[in-house]
Amino acid sequence: MEKRKEIPDIIVGRLPRYLRVLINLKETKVTTNSHELGLLLGYSAAQVRKDLSQFGGFGKQGTGYNIESLINNLEEILNVKVPRGIVLVGIGNLGKAILHYKGFEKHGFYIAGAFDDDPDLEGVLIGNCKVKSQKMLRSFIQENNIQIAMITTPASEAQKVAEELVASGISAILSYATTILKLPEEIRVEYSDPIISLQHMTYYLD
Repeated sequence: MEKRKEIPDIIVGRLPRYLRVLINLKETKVTTNSHELGLLLGYSAAQVRKDLSQFGGFGKQGTGYNIESLINNLEEILNVKVPRGIVLVGIGNLGKAILHYKGFEKHGFYIAGAFDDDPDLEGVLIGNCKVKSQKMLRSFIQENNIQIAMITTPASEAQKVAEELVASGISAILSYATTILKLPEEIRVEYSDPIISLQHMTYYLD
C-alpha cells in the first residue's frame, strides 16, 4: 500500500487509458511500443515509458510491449483482475441509464445492487438489477463486502447518502451529484460532471 501511495496520482489516472487502448489493439496486434501508444493517447513516447516504468519493466528495447502481458499487468496494478461489485444509489434517469449499460463487466466491475428511497421503485427490475429499498443499503454492503459505490441522487441528498455509505464500509465513491462531498480524507472520491468538462473545453474556444 505504501508503494502505491508513492506513485503520483496523475500517473495512476492515466493507467485506465493505457488499458483501454491496449484492449482495442489486442484485437489486431500482438505487440506495440511507446511511440504507438503515445500517438493513440496524445502522449509522448518518453511519457509512456516513464509512466509504465513506475510499475516495473514491461517492455524490451527493440521489441516493445507484449500487449496481452501488459494488459494483465495493468489489470493487476489497477486491482481489476477479479470483478468488483458496486452499489448504485439513486435510480432516476441517470441511474436507470447506468443500470442498462452493458460495459461494466468486461472492464472488471458489475452492479451488485441498486437502491432508492422511492417505495414505488422497490422490486422493479432495471437492467439486471431489482431495485432495493435504501433501508437495506448498509446490510447489503456489509454482507457482500462491497467497497465501491456510485451516487446518482439529486445534489441535495448526496452528502447524507455518502455519509451512510462510508458508515456502511464503502471506501471509494464515484459521484454524479453536482456537489462536493465532505468525507474523511481516507475515502477516495471521484466526480463525474459533464458541465465541468464542457466548461473546461470552452476555455480553449474563441
